[in-house]
Amino acid sequence: MELSFMQDRMTFTDQMNRTIQVSFPPKRIVSLVPSQTELLYDLGLEEEVVGITKFCVHPNEWYRNKTRVGGTKKYKMDKIEALQPHLIIGNKEEGHEERVKKLMDDYPVWMSDVYTLADALDMIKRVGALVDRERNARQLAEHIRLSFNDLPSLSPLSVAYFIWREPYMVAGSNTFIDHVLTQLGLTNVYGNQPRYPSTTFAELAARQPDLIFLSSEPYPFGDKHFDEFQQACPDATIKLVDGEFFSWYGSRLQKAVLYFNELASSIEASSDHPEV
Repeated sequence: MELSFMQDRMTFTDQMNRTIQVSFPPKRIVSLVPSQTELLYDLGLEEEVVGITKFCVHPNEWYRNKTRVGGTKKYKMDKIEALQPHLIIGNKEEGHEERVKKLMDDYPVWMSDVYTLADALDMIKRVGALVDRERNARQLAEHIRLSFNDLPSLSPLSVAYFIWREPYMVAGSNTFIDHVLTQLGLTNVYGNQPRYPSTTFAELAARQPDLIFLSSEPYPFGDKHFDEFQQACPDATIKLVDGEFFSWYGSRLQKAVLYFNELASSIEASSDHPEV
């Protein structure tokens, strides 16, 4: 962790290798990322966090009571300005590039850049140091790291992970979701395409996944969507999955392994794939 003292300020390097100076410890924090908002809550920043996004639904009491500064890409600059933050915490993928750059002109903005579990653990520890909760953050990161030793294996099954409908979009390579799928021993049938490509049912059928995961976010897939996917891939097992456990890379990871074991048991119970 690179840092140095400057009177009442400290210098930190974020995951994009940018250096910022922060009044330390920061007393007024705005979080632009739901998974990192939950991390700040679990690190005990009740008083310090003054602003969140409308998608920061965990914890519920913060969602109800904290000032919401817009979405993860459409920030309300006037609301952020009114909060006079000492620190803004964002993410490279989830933020709106132009608006983030504008915020960087006016405030210290610390950015995460997370694609793997190792990145996530690094982010947790860096944020802990940034907000004066370094010891708690290191303990949390170590707990998550050890818990992932108990991940179930779904090998040798293949999967298509859907995040959006009309147009249909899936998780491809170079995403945290793809990394989690790989950690579970799954082969992502769209792993040869970067980021979040659009697809069609014809292409899905050609790729012949054993499993189709319909995520709860950002598009809220439900049981009513099963038929259209089953028609495209009659032999595939379709599961609604909690997208937070596949894409939230903060403290929610401490609950992820329990969820993945339950998901694996559900797949194993399926008559289509008794061998898992």
